[in-house]
Amino acid sequence: MTVTASARRKARHFAMQALYQWQMAGASLNAIEAEFHADNDMSKTDVAYFRELFHGVAKNLDVVEGAFAPHLDRKLDDLDPVSRALLRMSTYELQNRVDVPYKVVINEAVALAKKFGPTDAYKFINGILDKTAADLRATEVAADKQQ
Repeated sequence: MTVTASARRKARHFAMQALYQWQMAGASLNAIEAEFHADNDMSKTDVAYFRELFHGVAKNLDVVEGAFAPHLDRKLDDLDPVSRALLRMSTYELQNRVDVPYKVVINEAVALAKKFGPTDAYKFINGILDKTAADLRATEVAADKQQ
């Protein structure tokens, strides 16, 4: 399958939902992943990307949270579950997928926050990820600002 922007978008959508479920239910990653494959049409999804995001966040949780937590104005536990899942997933992408432009990562997270998050969560997500991207992708952000 050729990887399209749409297939990546679906992968992020499902990964955010899977992370949400993992946070809330505490079920095993493999059980949640199997459930997603059984319950959703994954034919137009970048399944490898879904898997990487979902398992990558869980495996690297401390590193991922350590990258965005300094920019929070509240405790991590005080975040709503959707925002927490989005910040974790997007920060993982910023850290590990330099092939994806930081603006794409942020825009995708903002779109998901508008769809699934509480009112105005997208503004919060945008602000935190802007600061996180400036830390993790300093060269890319600086080059972008010079244009």
